[in-house]
Amino acid sequence: MVLIRPRITDFYDITATQAQLDFAIAFLDEDIPLYVDPFLLWKSPSLQDQALHTTLINAFNHLNFLVQKGKVDEARNNLIIASECQEVGLGLSKNRKGVRISANKADEIISIFQKIPEYGKYGFVHFEEIQFYVDGISKDRISDISCNFIKSFLIDYTIQQCEEVGIPLDKTNISTLYEYRKNSFILDSEITLPVNPETKEPLIFVPKRWLKFSPWINFEDYFKEYCPRDEIFNPGETEERVKVLNFNRENYGVVQEYIKVKERTQEDCKNDPLFKQIPILSATRKLTEIQKLPTGKEDQADIQYEKNICQLLASLLYPDLDFAAEQSRTDSGRLIRDLIFYNNRSIDFLEEIYQVYGNRQLVFELKNVKAVESEHINQLNRYLDSGLGKFGILVTRNPLSKAMFSNTVDLWSGQRRCIITLTDEDISLMVNIFESKQRSPIDVLKKKYVEFRRKCPS
Repeated sequence: MVLIRPRITDFYDITATQAQLDFAIAFLDEDIPLYVDPFLLWKSPSLQDQALHTTLINAFNHLNFLVQKGKVDEARNNLIIASECQEVGLGLSKNRKGVRISANKADEIISIFQKIPEYGKYGFVHFEEIQFYVDGISKDRISDISCNFIKSFLIDYTIQQCEEVGIPLDKTNISTLYEYRKNSFILDSEITLPVNPETKEPLIFVPKRWLKFSPWINFEDYFKEYCPRDEIFNPGETEERVKVLNFNRENYGVVQEYIKVKERTQEDCKNDPLFKQIPILSATRKLTEIQKLPTGKEDQADIQYEKNICQLLASLLYPDLDFAAEQSRTDSGRLIRDLIFYNNRSIDFLEEIYQVYGNRQLVFELKNVKAVESEHINQLNRYLDSGLGKFGILVTRNPLSKAMFSNTVDLWSGQRRCIITLTDEDISLMVNIFESKQRSPIDVLKKKYVEFRRKCPS
C-alpha cells in the first residue's frame, strides 16, 4: 500500500481524525509545519500548562545562574543540546532531522544576561525575547528549546495518548533528557515510546493547543508594527535586521513595551490547527471564481482552477477527510495535479471505500477540460494501479458523456475499479451544504458513489 505523507495513525490503522485527537498526528517522513509557542502555555487557563511554562522559564534562566557561578561551558552545552528536538517532528524538515546551534551562537544568547542588566538581575518571563537581540533565532529554535526543557512531561503525555488511541509502544533510546531537579541533561535514557516503524527512532507527541505557525511574540511582528524605525535608520537607509538587534540591546524598555502589548492582547492569541477551513464567504467566492474560469489552459486557467479547487475541497471535506498533500505527477508527458486525502473511515461511506477498494487514502485528479476523454480516465486508472486503492475521483467541469461514463462502468465490471466524477454543479452543491451547516459536504461524494453503483451491473 502506497501512502502519501504517511502518519503514525495510518501505519497502525487507527481511524481517528486529527480533529478528534488531542495531539498533532506525527508524520513519519517529514515534520509537521507547526511550532510550540511558549506564550500559549503562559496564557493557558490550565494550571498544568502554566506550571510547565514556569518549568521552561526556570530552566532557561538557570543558564544565567551557571554563568554567574563560572560554569560557562555547562551553560553553553545545555543550550546547544536544547536547541534541537527531532523527536517531536515540528518544523519544515523533509526528513525529521535538524541541526543544533553552534557554540558561538550559544555564547551570543547567553551573553544577553550580561549585556542587558535587567535579564541578568530578574531573568526572562518570556524567553522568546532572545530573538530581538540575537540574529538567526527563529520559531523552530524557540519551539525546540521549549520541547527539550519540558520533554519529560511530553514523554508521559505521549505514552498516555498512545494507550488511549492504541498506538504500540517500544523500548527506545532518548539521547538527551532534561532533569529538572538537577538542571542538567541526562544522556542516553531508555524509554518506552512509539517509534517510527521505518527508522525505529522515537516519536514524541505535542498537544495541539500549544501549536502555532509563528510565535505570538515574534521579531517580524515587532519589526513591522512596533519597531521605532526613525530612531534606528537614516532616511533612505536599508533597513537591516542587525541594526534593529543592536538598537534593542541598548533599549530594553522598547522591547518591554512590545511585550506588554502582547500580554494585554493575549485573548487574540489562539493555537493554529494544521489545517483551517476557509470562511463561508471565501468558499462562495472560490466557487464563483471557479465557475467563471474558461476550460483549457488559456491564461493559465487550468492552474487557477487547480489552486481554487484544492483550497475549496480541503475545506469542504474537513474533518471527515484530513488533507494530506497537493502533488503533481506526469503521465505520458502530461502534467497532472492531484489532491490526496487521508481516509479516516469516520463515516460508513468511507469505511466502505476502505473495505471494498482498499483505499487508506483518496486521490482527486483535477481536469479543467470541457469534456473528459478516454485518456483522462485511463490516466487516473493507471495511478490507482500504484497502490493507492481502487477508488478515485475525477474533478472536472461538466458531466461525463454517455461513452465516457460507460468506460467507467466497464472499469468497475472488469477490474472492480471505481472512478466517480465531481462537476461544477456538484461542487456548487457542496458549497451550499457547507454554508447551511445542516449536513456534511461529503454527502455529495457519497451520493455520486451511490448513483454510480446503481448504474453498474450487479
